[in-house]
Amino acid sequence: MDIATLLGIIVGFALVIGAIFMGGSIADFINIPGVMIVFGGTAAAISVTFPLEEVAHAFAGGIQVFAARRVKPQEVVNTMVRIAEISRREGLMALENIQTENALLKKACQLIADNADPALIRDTVMIEIATMKRRHNVSIAVFNRLGAFAPAFGMIGTLIGLVQMLARLDDPSTIGPAMAVALLTTFYGAILANLLFLPIAGKLKARTLQEEVHLNIIFEGAKSILENNNPRLVYEKLSSFMPPQERKSAR
Repeated sequence: MDIATLLGIIVGFALVIGAIFMGGSIADFINIPGVMIVFGGTAAAISVTFPLEEVAHAFAGGIQVFAARRVKPQEVVNTMVRIAEISRREGLMALENIQTENALLKKACQLIADNADPALIRDTVMIEIATMKRRHNVSIAVFNRLGAFAPAFGMIGTLIGLVQMLARLDDPSTIGPAMAVALLTTFYGAILANLLFLPIAGKLKARTLQEEVHLNIIFEGAKSILENNNPRLVYEKLSSFMPPQERKSAR
């Protein structure tokens, strides 16, 4: 689990709620019409903008941001070095029996076992990277649009509240509820956009770049094993993907 992402969102909402309690009552910030405008309007707009399947996929990816553990390049490098050790000790054919949950790594091991041309491995990885980017970019676009729609519907709620207030200035009892709708919808939209939707979009973009690095490590490792089946040389080449302070611990 990505503790940093979950902790950041929890702390952000906790600070906002704490500030509300310090200044008054949480009930003052609950407004059903405002919730309907912001949540309902945002959901409706995103359903119009993207197919339902892509929206569902984006939310599944958003959940993965919290659930999936961040894999460091060092771990992928160490995996490729172990594969090089197996191939050197038992031969390339032994890599057919490698068990892994990473589909591309499994495919790369099969290609190495078949003594495939490095160009074929490169093409396979490039297709995988392009497919992964296209899939992730849709999810990123969904959350970016959610981050734009939520404040926009907050502003729409503000306009509705102001119209209601101005239309009933002769009745002072209606000014309070109308102003609540006007101000709270903007508040809801800003909170959703800046504490949830946009941060998740940013995290998904970072995960995309991270996964691209992992796929490139797998490609370079597979090519190195085919060209020179020496675990030490495989490590020396792949260590370039790692931060300098982590290279010594991976030796």
